[in-house]
Amino acid sequence: MNQIKLNIETKTQKYPIYIGKKLSANISKITKSNSINFNRCLLVVDSNVPKKFIIIIKKSLKNKISYIYDFKANELNKNMNSINKILEILLNKNFSRDDCLISVGGGITGDVSGFAASLFKRGIKFINIPTTLLSQVDSSIGGKTGVNTKYGKNLIGSFYQPNLVISDTQFLKTLPKREIVCGYGEILKHSIIGNKKFYNFLDNHKNEILKLYSPFLEKAIYESCKIKKAIVEKDEKEKGLRKILNFGHSFAHAYEATLGFSKKLNHGEAVILGMKTALNFSLKTKFMNKREYYSILDHIDNSDLPSSVRKFFNPNDVNKILNFMAKDKKNRSNNINLVLLKKIGAPIINKEYSKKKIGLFLKIFLRN
Repeated sequence: MNQIKLNIETKTQKYPIYIGKKLSANISKITKSNSINFNRCLLVVDSNVPKKFIIIIKKSLKNKISYIYDFKANELNKNMNSINKILEILLNKNFSRDDCLISVGGGITGDVSGFAASLFKRGIKFINIPTTLLSQVDSSIGGKTGVNTKYGKNLIGSFYQPNLVISDTQFLKTLPKREIVCGYGEILKHSIIGNKKFYNFLDNHKNEILKLYSPFLEKAIYESCKIKKAIVEKDEKEKGLRKILNFGHSFAHAYEATLGFSKKLNHGEAVILGMKTALNFSLKTKFMNKREYYSILDHIDNSDLPSSVRKFFNPNDVNKILNFMAKDKKNRSNNINLVLLKKIGAPIINKEYSKKKIGLFLKIFLRN
C-alpha cells in the first residue's frame, strides 16, 4: 500500500487524507488505524464508478453491515430530493450517530453525501472516497457540502468535515480524458493562487500529470491538497482567506447555470473558463502584469484544457450570466464580489463591481 498521508486540522474536526494506489482494498485497515469505529455503513455510490471497485470496497468492509444507495450523479440530481432519499434509508434502517455514511464518487456525490451526513441526527460519521481527480484535489477537502436549486449552485448546504478522505489514484485510470482535464484545472488554480514554485512544476510536467504518470500525478495531488489544507485550516467557514479558493468561480457558476447545468459544460471546465475570464478582468483592471497573464494563458491553451469561452457564450448571453452572478452567495451588496489576481501566488479578495461594469467587460470579452 504505497501512500501519502496529509493531516487536516480545522476548529471543528481533525482528519487525515490518504493519497496513493489501491487504497480501496484497505479501508478497514485505514479506519482502524485512525480509530474510526462503526458497525454499519451506507455507501452512496456514484453510478459511474466501475462495479469492480465497489466489490473491492465491499470486500474490505466485510466485517461491517453495509447498504448501497446507487446515485446517478449529475448537477440536476444534486438536489433536496436526493438528500431525502438518503435520509429515508438511514431512518428506515435505524442508523445511529455511531454508524457511518461513505461517499464513493466525484464531487457531486461527495457534496450530496456530506450534506445528508450533516443533517442525519445532527451529524453522522462521514468518510469520503473521491473517485475523480477534481474531487480528490478540491471538494473532498474543507467540508463544503450542499445542493443546487433553480436559483443557483450550492445555495443550500452546510460546512461538515469528513472523518477520513481516501484518494485512491486507481480510480483515475478509468476516467475519460475530459474528467482528468477538469481535475487538472483545479490543480492549476491552486498553484495560481498559492504557490509559484508549484505552478512552475506544473508548467514543466503538465503532460505527465495529464497522462497520470507516477510520481508526477501523486505529487500534483499532494501539493494541490497542501495548498487547500493551509487555507481551510486558517479559515474553515470562508470568512476571509478561504475566499481565494473561489478564483474564477463567480464566472464559472454563472456559466454553468446559464447552460442549465447541462453536459455541454461540466464544473471543472466551467472553472477553467471562469479563471480565464477572471484573469482577463484582472489584466483589464490593471491588477495583473502582462507577462504572468500570458504565461498562464499559454499554459491553459497548450494543456488540452477548454480555452474558448466564446465557444459557449456570446454577447447576447451577458444579461443571463449577470443575473446568476448577482445571486452568488459571496456577494454582500448589490454589487458582484470577485476574486482577482495580482500575480501568481497573490490573489485579491473582496473586490466589488457593479453589474454594469462587469456587463460591459463581458460584452467586449465575448465579442473578441
